Amino acid sequence: MHFKNEYRRSIDEYKSAVPIKRKMGFYWILAVLRIILTLIPQTGYIHPDEYFQSIEVISGRSIDEYKSAVPIKRKMGFYWILAVLRIILTLIPQTGYIHPDEYFQSIEVISGDHFDIDVNKPWEFNSTFPIRTVLIPQIIVDYCLYKICYIYGQNYKIRLIIYASSYIMLVYATHTLSNTIELVLTALLLYYTSCSMAYSEKVVVQSDYLLDKYNKAKSRIEGLKYYKLKTSLPPHSLNHCTKIAIITVIGIFNRPTFIAFAFAPIFFWLQRGLGSKCIGFGHFHVRIFTFIICGIPSTVFFILVDSFYFGYLTIAEIGNRDISMNNFVVTPLNFLRYNSNTKNLRDHGLHPHYLHFIVNVPLLYNVLGIIGLHTFGKMLYSGLKAQWLNLPRIQSVVGLMMISFITPIILLSIFPHQEPRFIIPTLLPLAFLYAPNINQTSGVDTIACIAKNNECRNTFPTRNRMTKLQIFWFICNIALTFFYGFAHQGGVLPLSSHIATELKAKPDLTHIHLYTSHTYSIPTALLHLRNTKKTYVSSENHRYKLLKDFYLYEEGSKSIRDVCSIISLKLRECEYKYITKKVPYRLYYALPATDLEEFIFILNSTNLFNYHIANRPFEITKLRFIN
Repeated sequence: MHFKNEYRRSIDEYKSAVPIKRKMGFYWILAVLRIILTLIPQTGYIHPDEYFQSIEVISGRSIDEYKSAVPIKRKMGFYWILAVLRIILTLIPQTGYIHPDEYFQSIEVISGDHFDIDVNKPWEFNSTFPIRTVLIPQIIVDYCLYKICYIYGQNYKIRLIIYASSYIMLVYATHTLSNTIELVLTALLLYYTSCSMAYSEKVVVQSDYLLDKYNKAKSRIEGLKYYKLKTSLPPHSLNHCTKIAIITVIGIFNRPTFIAFAFAPIFFWLQRGLGSKCIGFGHFHVRIFTFIICGIPSTVFFILVDSFYFGYLTIAEIGNRDISMNNFVVTPLNFLRYNSNTKNLRDHGLHPHYLHFIVNVPLLYNVLGIIGLHTFGKMLYSGLKAQWLNLPRIQSVVGLMMISFITPIILLSIFPHQEPRFIIPTLLPLAFLYAPNINQTSGVDTIACIAKNNECRNTFPTRNRMTKLQIFWFICNIALTFFYGFAHQGGVLPLSSHIATELKAKPDLTHIHLYTSHTYSIPTALLHLRNTKKTYVSSENHRYKLLKDFYLYEEGSKSIRDVCSIISLKLRECEYKYITKKVPYRLYYALPATDLEEFIFILNSTNLFNYHIANRPFEITKLRFIN
């Protein structure tokens, strides 16, 4: 008790007690020994963590515990608003009509196959020379962009907002276009390629590091240690090979132009690690061979599905073993054969080869596309001047995205028929590369310091005000969303609805004649026409076909006066049938509102529709026009 009190008093009332000096010779011998053991190479190997949680981390070569930097969590409210808006635009009826293919390569084909109605199948689905496959998957793609940003520690918020606010995603992605599927598949291909590149880079760097240590080992035991470390590295050469091969095959059978979009991702996937000590051309050849092998089953599957669908192959022929090469149809080959003939493309319109660069890229992406083309121009100049340090590294994600943007546009510019929708899959590379330029902020997520409460702080301050480029971007995309989503060819769908109502309300024997001009083709599947091509069997075993009572005449870009002359001849024919065969009729003429004034002028200033048949005056009310 006495000692405790004295000890307490020595703390409270007196100065700290001075420790007794003791001899420390043996301790210093052990300390010096520890320093010596630290400096000399020890061949003993206790656990892999002694390297992979220290030297490997400092060298930037971690695989598991020390993954790529996790992006800073950001508020994503505006992005989710845009995502919900896209869903709403998918569900509500958009009167905008981007291109006839959005109906004639999807709804028109499926409706004719499953709903027993008369349809007008497009030439791509002609069984004599089919070039479109019938099997197309539907996938959501925003996740791919987010994951690519996450893997490489990039600012995903600004990229997702620019990506989701583009009218391409709000309009094109909500319509049934095969180009939308192409955009989805391109995004998936870029995602799996980026994953493979990031993982391979880590493994290759560690492998080279351990190989260098192995070559410099001073003893067999030390060399064996590094050899075991090297062999314990995970495999990476064939990562995602099967997925990439299947996606490529699906994309080519969806649209053979997918080859242009798949070229860059596949090339970057094949050449991962080339130039390092552990990856040579042998790995490159193995990857090519494995990629081809993985793509064969899905290729055979698509060929069989298309061959059965178009009637080239039947179960009876398989049972009788009466099969030859003529029983199989390869739609991508037919597509290439068709488009390699300039005469065929002339029917769809010929364009200058520079149209994609000069018109379509700015039209689709406005400031984002202009920034991309300007950057490509500077890179091209640097390449011509041999300023290689100004170019992105060939094995970097920036190089992947840049080549994925520019290569498809160059390849598709070879064909003289060019439409903006052909290059919409380049949206993801553009958003990844240049969305930060629009926001005028850093595209990289980094940590400046760790505060006392262990909260991470972003190096770059956030901007509360929108930049001029952002304002211009949003204004352009809002305007184009309304234009292409609701105004462009916006009378076609209401016209289809009106004619469908007329067909239901008309008397049974009345024929409907519809003329159109200066407008896109009407999707006949929306009219629910009776199937006049099918042979029916009655309960009394009588075969019969339904009579055709709807006639569509699409006059394209003919002048209004020429169309009026054609309608006049048809009216004479219909009047003659009405008098001789008692066949009642109704004739409609649908034209854009911009041409209505010219039509009324022709109607009032000519006698095209003023004539007599069998001494009975023709009433002009028989002719109805729809604008």
